[in-house]
Amino acid sequence: MQIDIHSAASNTLREYAVKVRAFKPNARLYLVNIIITGVAMGVLRLLFNFFVLSLGYDEVLVGKLVTVNNMTALLLALPTGYLADYLGRKRSLLTGGSLTALAVLAMVIWPQVTMLYLANVLFGFSQSLLTVTNAPFLMENSGEQERTYLFSFASGLMMAANSLGNWIGGYLPTWVASMRMITPTSSVAYAGALLVASFITMVGLLPLFFLHTSRTRRNERTDFAPIRYATENPVLLTKLILPMLITSIGAGLIMPFMNVFYRQVYHQPDPMIGAMFAWGSLAMGLGLLLAPPLADRIGKIQLVVITQAISVPFLVMMGFSPWFWLSAVAYYIRLALMNMSSPVYQTFVMERVESSARATVASLEGMAWNFGWAFSPVVSGWLQVNYGFGPAFLGTILLYSLSIVLYWAFFWHKSVEPIPAVMPGD
Repeated sequence: MQIDIHSAASNTLREYAVKVRAFKPNARLYLVNIIITGVAMGVLRLLFNFFVLSLGYDEVLVGKLVTVNNMTALLLALPTGYLADYLGRKRSLLTGGSLTALAVLAMVIWPQVTMLYLANVLFGFSQSLLTVTNAPFLMENSGEQERTYLFSFASGLMMAANSLGNWIGGYLPTWVASMRMITPTSSVAYAGALLVASFITMVGLLPLFFLHTSRTRRNERTDFAPIRYATENPVLLTKLILPMLITSIGAGLIMPFMNVFYRQVYHQPDPMIGAMFAWGSLAMGLGLLLAPPLADRIGKIQLVVITQAISVPFLVMMGFSPWFWLSAVAYYIRLALMNMSSPVYQTFVMERVESSARATVASLEGMAWNFGWAFSPVVSGWLQVNYGFGPAFLGTILLYSLSIVLYWAFFWHKSVEPIPAVMPGD
């Protein structure tokens, strides 16, 4: 048995190495960008809520800012899909990254409520542009054999970079405070840490300048092709998008507030929360890297349903455990299980739509995800202030369970053939 396990592990590693070596130069450059910007996003996502609270605002404003951010991404998803096609993949990635850095810089320099709202609008737009560009770019710069591995590898590297960023973010305010002779939980300390995140984001743009793209001739682009595809395939698009929409509504109730949850419920300090988020991102990254060979063996949709279903009991344990250590362990396992299937499902979706409609379908995916994150945080902020975290966790558990049932009902026993990829370049 030991020999069989060792042999299977060796074969899997060799298979993985073959698929990684098949990544195209553009894909490799994009992965470098992902690593650098992932560190910046890890710092930002850990510290932004604390930065707002340190300014004297409450969780209600935090929820509203998250809502504005994601509402912007929701409303602009389809326009940014068209914009991404017009600009091309390279310019879209450069524009989105630049605007992300600018939004963070604006929040730090002008931390008044109005500017916080405006900066989050800009941040939402930039993230929408990056989101609708990501999947088509990976699709167009990969072959059928290595595609699932590239999608998962990109997500796994992002999570690993987030892990490093979370760890650094846990200590950055302390380092800034020691240089400025101030307290680590002051707004100035958090602002200095976010400035570092903005700078790292700009550094992450450098690899993108070396992308090699071939322009698609304008007459090869059909402006109404995405609309035509959507009108001809409403049932398929509904089945592809609806479970993601329900998941996002549940995620928006809890996920934007996990740092606040562990500070208020378990009374953990910033370095501990940063370290916890770092290990959580690392656990999720490892799960993402394991996903492709598992999907090859059991099927893409089977992986989605099984891993997400197993994650639900750990979500219960995470939200209602009387002990911090048990909640933390459940947090790591749930992250790995719930999220390892995301790039697999994204590959599944991209393989089932025409190349001319991929940016638009990516926009619809972004709209589905941002819908929940746009509305749920406001509800969750109100629930936290009045009733604590319990009702928000219950809502997330119920909505996640419903989405898993829909994945199973729509695709487990159904065969939806993939559409061959087209490599249009830029």
